[in-house]
Amino acid sequence: MEELLKQIEACIEFGKIDRVAKYPPSMKDQDGANELTKLALEQGISPEIVLNNSLIPGMDKVGRKFLENKIFVPQMLMSAKAMNAAMQHIKPFFDSGNVKRKGIFIIGTVEGDLHDIGKNLVAMMIEGSGWEVIDLGVDIKPEQFVEAINSTLPN
Repeated sequence: MEELLKQIEACIEFGKIDRVAKYPPSMKDQDGANELTKLALEQGISPEIVLNNSLIPGMDKVGRKFLENKIFVPQMLMSAKAMNAAMQHIKPFFDSGNVKRKGIFIIGTVEGDLHDIGKNLVAMMIEGSGWEVIDLGVDIKPEQFVEAINSTLPN
């Protein structure tokens, strides 16, 4: 079990999405985050353990490397894509209530800005940390943020 969790973590860290992905070259023809996460769940490893022991630590390493200028946006995006591939297997457990979300995170690109690469990257990382993400999209007016907040607050 520990070895499989470490492999998933490495896939996230180095951006190995799935078996057919050629990136990173050192992991060519190996299973990626997609296949390994599916395998872990099939073997009975809980989604919370996969999330907390593989996905989050993998993205933590990516974040540290980025802050230290050891990797750059393209590598970070590959890691985020690997994380997203793994999360596709974890999401049904959130939706079913088997895994509890930490809360709700509302995100959007502010009015006048149509660039969403950073927003999408943050959204993937936040979702991978166990939050429900409501992505409002791009060019969002302040009133739309307020409306989204008000509609998600409990009555």
